[in-house]
Amino acid sequence: MRLPVLVFDIETLTDLKSGAHLYGLDLPQEDLEQALVKLRRQESGMDFQRLPLHEIVCISGLWIDENGAMKLFSFSREHHSEAEILQKFLSIFDKRHPTLVSWNGSQFDIPVILFRAMYHGLSAPSLFDQGEIDTQKRYNNYQNRYHNRHVDLMDVMAMFNGRHFQKLDDAAHLLGYPGKRGVSGYFIPEYVKNQQWLKLTSYCEGDVLNTWLIYLRWSLLKGQISREDHRLWIQASIHYLQGQPQQKEFLDVWRETSQQTEFTRADFPSTPD
Repeated sequence: MRLPVLVFDIETLTDLKSGAHLYGLDLPQEDLEQALVKLRRQESGMDFQRLPLHEIVCISGLWIDENGAMKLFSFSREHHSEAEILQKFLSIFDKRHPTLVSWNGSQFDIPVILFRAMYHGLSAPSLFDQGEIDTQKRYNNYQNRYHNRHVDLMDVMAMFNGRHFQKLDDAAHLLGYPGKRGVSGYFIPEYVKNQQWLKLTSYCEGDVLNTWLIYLRWSLLKGQISREDHRLWIQASIHYLQGQPQQKEFLDVWRETSQQTEFTRADFPSTPD
């Protein structure tokens, strides 16, 4: 496993202003979202908006440095505009070149970041260069799905076949991890509207943590870490989360879900009475 590693996830809302501009709508704010949903259903048969209309309200990440030290972080609309969130996230790549890990990042998170960065007039060559600036990135960059600099676990675990894509929640549960714990992205608008920032960041960080745990299992499968290395990484993750109060629920649920598979029962060794 090549360190440092950055596992990340984003949360979004519909950009009503851009949607109104795109479709030429002149409606009160409270009617815009319903109108955009109706138009999207007519276009595609689904509610999920096209990527450029996703406004980022949170980016969370787990940074694992060369020494294995972990840092869980979030940039959200509680303290930052969308442009500031993007600037903070993109600046990471100006200083370091981590292995980027995501779930569906190549089809959603990275394209959304690309569109929104362009919308705000930002520059991010370290993330989007494909060899035009650094010739080495022709052979290993963050965009090419067959390169190793960005590991989209949903994609690689499906063997790059869309028919085999799985939901993060399902994959996590099957492997003995907490998953989304009964919460989904449908709650994001409510969290933002009610300024429930801790719920927003905890949810996004939970997706990051599930992705990290699945990445460890993927690395074990690929032979990039040994079984003992995997055990040590799991214990290091548990130890780190014990010092993160906002992830107490994640840790408690993990303790329960770990009992669902024989392999993960060892994650939380039982103590004698």
